[in-house]
Amino acid sequence: MRDILLHTPEGVRDIYGGECARKLKLQDELSTTLGRFGYHAIQTPAFEFFDIFNGERGTLTSREMYKFFDREGNTLVLRPDITPSIARAVAKYYADEKIPLRFSYIGNVFINNSSYQGLMKESTQMGAELIGDDSAAADGELIALAIELLLKSGLNRFVLDIGHAGFFRALIEEAGLDEASEMKLKTLIENKNFFGIENFIEERKMSRELKNILMELPQLSGQVQIFENVRSLTDNPGALAVVERLERIYQVLCAYGYERFVTFDLGMLTAYDYYTGVIFRGYTYGTGDALVKGGRYDHLVGQFGKDAAAVGFALVVDQLMIALTRQGIQIPLSGSSVMVLFDEPELAAAVQKAGELRAADIQVTLMQRQPERTIEDYEAYCRQHQIQQMIELNANEENVREV
Repeated sequence: MRDILLHTPEGVRDIYGGECARKLKLQDELSTTLGRFGYHAIQTPAFEFFDIFNGERGTLTSREMYKFFDREGNTLVLRPDITPSIARAVAKYYADEKIPLRFSYIGNVFINNSSYQGLMKESTQMGAELIGDDSAAADGELIALAIELLLKSGLNRFVLDIGHAGFFRALIEEAGLDEASEMKLKTLIENKNFFGIENFIEERKMSRELKNILMELPQLSGQVQIFENVRSLTDNPGALAVVERLERIYQVLCAYGYERFVTFDLGMLTAYDYYTGVIFRGYTYGTGDALVKGGRYDHLVGQFGKDAAAVGFALVVDQLMIALTRQGIQIPLSGSSVMVLFDEPELAAAVQKAGELRAADIQVTLMQRQPERTIEDYEAYCRQHQIQQMIELNANEENVREV
């Protein structure tokens, strides 16, 4: 029984020592960057009512959420996503605000993944939401901000892949597909099952032009030049409007000087029902999943009572940490750290010395010497905990050691 108590449940883990220090440092740096872009911190509860995340407001099925009950019998869930919580809070506290609002957040989310997926069930997300602005400039700002965060972390080899929820929707409306057929086609496209797509569309009555672009959809990706190819494949007004919107977003990113970090994917689909416009994902080497996931959700805030367009993204901090480690990118832990080692008679002097150093913004560990420990033991402790210097107090004398 005692051994069991030492282990965490499947899908969660302890973060400690140097890894924890680096994660906190990274989060602090990225939070500062969000603030410099004018995004104000907001915190929402770790658990909320089930309906906040269910149906059109949700990103997951019910079985993927951790559910429990309060004393009144209400169904609650650990949040699987932070965006619906922020949408709820904005509708409640900023119902009459007409000027665009900018919020940033950081917190843990909880997803009951299947054990076969090999994914963590608790992870840390941080991100930004821009509410009340439906422009392409707002879309571009959020994508640029995501790029800025990745650059700030130390990454320089990554890509933001940009799509649009409206492109597939426009083609589906032209095809007149029902919901079941739409879901089947989505699955085929996501799996890049070209034979399956061909069989699917040949069984249905639609124009040859529409069949051709649906067949091409999984391959409509690349640099901005793909838009000319799209225009040659369709005259669907909704699809062409999406192309124009993405071109305007690209111009915004050029203004930021970040166009080299983006590609476009008109075959990008999402399981998130609340996305209505641009969608994007960020990828880098050393991690199999996206570091950044985001998009436009113009109807989500309205479901809580405030009619407002919105766009945002979440950065998965744990995935970013994995990528940085595998790419050999260090997170420097700034600041001086000192151990003051003393014998019991020097306690008062040690406390005074520690106070002086802390007043100078130096991190100090007070350590009373144990008879059975050698100086080498304390040096090893310092190296393990990133302490750069040791000050030995002995009869009011100081012996300074660099570790």
